[in-house]
Amino acid sequence: MSNAEAAGVPHGTSSPSRGVSGSGLSLHQLGQYHVTNGIGRLTEGIMTKGQGSYVEYDDGKRYLDFTSGIGVTSLGHCHPKVSQAAAEQCLTLVHAQCSIAFHKPYLQLVERLLLMMPHPSLNSFFFWNSGSEAVEAAIKLARVATGRQNIICMQGAYHGRTFGASAVTRSKTIYSEGTFPLMPGVFSIPYPYWHQHGLPPSTPPSELASKSLYQLDLVLAQQTTPRDTAAIIVEPLLGEGGYVPAPPEFLQGLRDVCDKHGIMLIVDEVQSGFARTGKYFMIEHSGVRPDIMVIAKGLANGFPLSGVISRKELTDKLKPGTLGGTYAGNAVSCAAAVAVADAFKQENILTNVQERSRELFAALESLRSDPDVAPYILDVRGRGLMVAIEFTSPNPPGGKLDPFIKPDSPKMMAQRVVKTCVKEGLLILTTSAYEVVRFIPPLNISPEELKKGMDIFTEAVKAVVKEGRSENVVV
Repeated sequence: MSNAEAAGVPHGTSSPSRGVSGSGLSLHQLGQYHVTNGIGRLTEGIMTKGQGSYVEYDDGKRYLDFTSGIGVTSLGHCHPKVSQAAAEQCLTLVHAQCSIAFHKPYLQLVERLLLMMPHPSLNSFFFWNSGSEAVEAAIKLARVATGRQNIICMQGAYHGRTFGASAVTRSKTIYSEGTFPLMPGVFSIPYPYWHQHGLPPSTPPSELASKSLYQLDLVLAQQTTPRDTAAIIVEPLLGEGGYVPAPPEFLQGLRDVCDKHGIMLIVDEVQSGFARTGKYFMIEHSGVRPDIMVIAKGLANGFPLSGVISRKELTDKLKPGTLGGTYAGNAVSCAAAVAVADAFKQENILTNVQERSRELFAALESLRSDPDVAPYILDVRGRGLMVAIEFTSPNPPGGKLDPFIKPDSPKMMAQRVVKTCVKEGLLILTTSAYEVVRFIPPLNISPEELKKGMDIFTEAVKAVVKEGRSENVVV
């Protein structure tokens, strides 16, 4: 059924010219008909309000939100201090274009972030609007700084939907399907993820790191020589590819290769940054120094803002005008981000993440110990409050050659679990080409809210396992 038919608009009916009043459609029908089909949605309702860990819809339904706007509203919806800071800025200065002048919130944000950086060499900042744009700027910087073109990315990586970002995105084909050619000069290696290597989930992280670094050496010997390679881009905790933490040995190995050959190491912390993993940035767990770091999502708690951070000696190679953008570093978004940085410290967010993380993992391990459910769980992984559970599948992406294929598994298990959770009042998301459900609750979530969500999730998994391989599955 087309969106138009779903909206109750007969096939062939022309688009209404005067909005709702002229169309006779409800807002919901208007959205189904007039909003592009290129957007996928978890629900088809209209969200009207958010407060803390909860959101409300126009039909009165209230949901516990374990998506945080895909890792954005890390301090919960409408955090009072953040919203107040943005509101006050709206009454002072909304738009101070970055190519015309500095503005106060921009500089205050730089001041706050300097104290949070994983390495003191990260001392030069550029703020943009989205993670994809920041990735584009990082690639541009790497190419200018090295005088080289090629980029090495990771299998399973997600860096955005614009053309340069899509070129280094390898998590799902949907993000670039039908749009080639993308940016040239991109090569990929396997991420140290057991499923990509066809090894058991119990494989030691050091072994996975070694296998991926071996593939990197081969790429540099066979496909892009170091003298042509500008950068290696990596998520220290694979996001859209399955919420897989990179072993420290792997990240340290990347740093060694980059140092040896003068290659820039771009660390994408768009989803894993800002206390999500129990430290301000995931890269801190390894002690590795990025040459360029990309940030966004939790930076401003819902206000559009991203950033590219590097060493001044590198950014000084950029000519004025190389970077910019009409809305880059918007004053209201920057003011919100300053309030976020202050709230992290004032509200002991890192401590809460660490404590709730232990409870989240304990709940998932308890589920995995259930003898009825255990055969269908392949892995529980993540860091902090960026956590995933991977289920078995009767038809995984590798087909019959996938060593972990399980013919008696429930079909489309991850999506069915998510659908069941939504019915019970919990918003939660799948991720990756595999059967993976991810947990991204607010960083300040309470023990009671976390337990409520995990109880709903546990019962949903048990229900799907009990239902089994239904031939009438509709997701």
